[in-house]
Amino acid sequence: MPSLKDLKVRINSVKSTRKITKAMQMVAAAKLRRAQEAAEASRPYAERMTTVLSNIASGNRDNPEAPQLLRGTGSDQRQLLVVCTAERGLCGGFNSSIVRRARVDITRLTAEGKDVKILCVGRKGREQLRRDYGHLFVDSITFEGLKRMSYTQAEQVASPVLSAFASDEYDVVTLYYSEFKSVIAQEPQALQIIPASFEPVDGDAAAGSNSTYEYEPDENALLADLLPKNITVQIYRALLENAASEQGARMSAMDNATRNAGEMVDKLTLQYNRSRQAAITSELIEIISGAEALNG
Repeated sequence: MPSLKDLKVRINSVKSTRKITKAMQMVAAAKLRRAQEAAEASRPYAERMTTVLSNIASGNRDNPEAPQLLRGTGSDQRQLLVVCTAERGLCGGFNSSIVRRARVDITRLTAEGKDVKILCVGRKGREQLRRDYGHLFVDSITFEGLKRMSYTQAEQVASPVLSAFASDEYDVVTLYYSEFKSVIAQEPQALQIIPASFEPVDGDAAAGSNSTYEYEPDENALLADLLPKNITVQIYRALLENAASEQGARMSAMDNATRNAGEMVDKLTLQYNRSRQAAITSELIEIISGAEALNG
């Protein structure tokens, strides 16, 4: 049984931890508002760009003159997985959920005989994947110390990916990130960005689109210019979604940690008081027994 001093030290230690987790929760809440606004602001642009490209690409995917970013290489043997996670931990299962989604695909693709390579964006993803899949790494990109994501960071990720595809190193590129739903809900996503993957456009919509719009320059020239930009935009959106998801997960995790610390303090305080009362009672019994022995 721990002594009164040990219990007192432990109570003070848990109280200090509770102060830290409470402070981290408040900081995450302040950062979450800005990150959520940035993520939500990026969605309409990314979605509209995808819609426009989908309309243009609907009749050009089988065109041999279409950009290779649209029609692909004709194979899916060489796979590049871009896994985006956070630079820091203490955010619940945020990083683990993204890595878990990537692990499932790595296992499946490897079993199918595909040549899989991994590009890690963020320190935590690299740390979790390095032990089992370090031999598959081609590079890792970190943004440690960066306070706010910008389009520049998306370009730093997209540039080597586009260069590698242009050099015929990969056939398919898939982006992994976590989409922000709410403070308590972040959903891991796997988005194929090369070759471009769009929602199918039905025949009537495609015909109406081609009859309504005339493109200048031609559609293939537009696709050649817009597809690389769309990849960067999708990566930028993923980074912003990750930033909001990270702060939401950290806020929720620190709130749980603060409440758990409070419950532990209450339990330890109750144990301390009981031990102290037992010690006092034992001392009183010894004093009374000694007095009775003297009087006897």
